[in-house]
Amino acid sequence: MIRIFHNTSFDFIKWWRQAAIATVVFIVLGLASFLVTGGVNYSIEFTGGTLMQVRFDAAADAGALRSALEDAGVRGAEIQQYGGANEYTIRAQNSAQVAAQDTSATAVANTIRSALDAKFGAGKYVVERTEAVGPKVGQELSRGAALAMLLASLVTLAYLAMRFEWRFGVAAVLSTAHDVLVTLAFIKLTNVEVSLVIVGAILTLLGYSGNDTIIIFDRVRENLKKGRKEPLYDTLNRSINETLPRSILTHTTTLAATIALLLFAGDVLRPFALVMTFGVFVATFSSIYVASPLLLWIERTFPREPTGKGAVSRTAAMAESAAESGTRDTKPARRVPAGAR
Repeated sequence: MIRIFHNTSFDFIKWWRQAAIATVVFIVLGLASFLVTGGVNYSIEFTGGTLMQVRFDAAADAGALRSALEDAGVRGAEIQQYGGANEYTIRAQNSAQVAAQDTSATAVANTIRSALDAKFGAGKYVVERTEAVGPKVGQELSRGAALAMLLASLVTLAYLAMRFEWRFGVAAVLSTAHDVLVTLAFIKLTNVEVSLVIVGAILTLLGYSGNDTIIIFDRVRENLKKGRKEPLYDTLNRSINETLPRSILTHTTTLAATIALLLFAGDVLRPFALVMTFGVFVATFSSIYVASPLLLWIERTFPREPTGKGAVSRTAAMAESAAESGTRDTKPARRVPAGAR
């Protein structure tokens, strides 16, 4: 078998401060975008509305299309060109529907068809796709998506609590929460439309990130049980290096699939592929530079009493704290001659 990055000895934990600064800056940028421009761009699955994909027999002008819809009372519709010059996607939110009494999603679809017939002529276009979601259905889908994410987080927390002791579990859960925040910031900054497909991508990322962290923490636990007399700082670095070949192969094969979807999939699956491609990098980053430093900090703050092989004692934790906070990057103290004291 091909061994990639075999027997490496990189000092990953050394760069945790720089990594923390980078991820905080990215999250702050996403939060600032939320505050300045409002929330994320929700699809009609959550807001309720009508989506139609229309292909005309000849090239059509977006301005003429918008004018026809506004004349029919469908104001504020989002019109986007996809594919050729004769293919458009029309999104009409329920909050900006026709001025008539009946503002249901089905009525809006019929109004759009009537407007297109009047402007371009009946039979001069083909409706390739239609989605109509009422406001009540959109609210139910929103609650269902939020409940799914909450249950997934709780199940992940329960699994980690059973699989590891609480120190490992807390570090893993905080790392996964970091991944969700960074992904939401990415979605906002790139203006990706949040649909059920994106919710599925976030749920997939929860499992993928948790699995990546568990692989490293499993090796940390195994190395601690071997009873080597070394600081936890070194154990974490060694565990990351030992799992590095497996991580690289796993992430490479996953990226091959997500990038293929990103390049060749249709409009429905492309947002999922984009979020998952970003999520692979985030999961790799967080398992090394978020989960592992958090575990080290928790061990320093709440040191374990020695109970057997591999346990980190209070004295060892204090020694690690002193060694890793300054002596790794500082010169040895200058010896003072006895006569000068």
